[in-house]
Amino acid sequence: MVAVIKGDIINSRKAKSPRKWLSPLKKLLGKWGAAPKTWELAWGDFFQLEINPDYALSAAFEIKALIKSIKSSKNDEKISAIDVRMAIGVGEKNYSGKRVSESNGQAFILSGEKFDILKKEKITLAIRTPWEEFNDEINLYLKLAGVFMNTWTIPSAELVKTVLQHPDATQQEIGEILNIKQNSISGRWRRANVNAIMEIDRMYRSKLSKLML
Repeated sequence: MVAVIKGDIINSRKAKSPRKWLSPLKKLLGKWGAAPKTWELAWGDFFQLEINPDYALSAAFEIKALIKSIKSSKNDEKISAIDVRMAIGVGEKNYSGKRVSESNGQAFILSGEKFDILKKEKITLAIRTPWEEFNDEINLYLKLAGVFMNTWTIPSAELVKTVLQHPDATQQEIGEILNIKQNSISGRWRRANVNAIMEIDRMYRSKLSKLML
C-alpha cells in the first residue's frame, strides 16, 4: 500500500517569480525521496508525490503550510496570494516506473479521481481510499479544517510549518526557532489552530493503521 498526493498551486501566476515557491517546494518534496522516482513537478505548477500512507496527511499539511507561508509579492502583508490544492489517494501500487508519473495502481487512480473533482467540490484538501466510511469521516475533518487553513496568515502558516518539521518541540522551543516571544507564540499557536491540525493527523494515523492490518 502506498499514498499518492497530487496537487497544483492555486494562483501561481500571481507570484512575481515562480522561484519564490518552486525552490522551497522542490526542497520539501525532496525530504520524502528523490525525483523523479518519488516526486515530480510538471506543467509549471502541478506536482505528484508517492509517500508512505502513514505520513501522507502530515506531508499534505506541511506542503499547505509551506505554500501559505510564502510571501509571493511585495503587496502580500498577511495572507499569501498563492495556495495549494491537493488530493491524497491511498491504495495498492501495481507498477513502479522510473518516474512517479509512470507508476500505476489503485493509489494513483484514487488520487487522480479525487483531484479532478476538488474544484467542483470547492475544497483544497481531500482524501480517497478503498474505505468509504474512513473517507467520509476524514474528509469531513479536512473540510472543517479548510475553513481556517485556507485563511492562514503568512506568520500562522510559518508557525504550522515549523511545528510539523519539529513535532516533538515545545511551544517555547518553536518560539526560539522562529525568534518569537512566549506570549506571542501562544497567541499565534491558537490562531493557527495547531492543536486541531495535530489531532486530525493523529486520528488519521490511528484509524488508517487499523484498516491496513
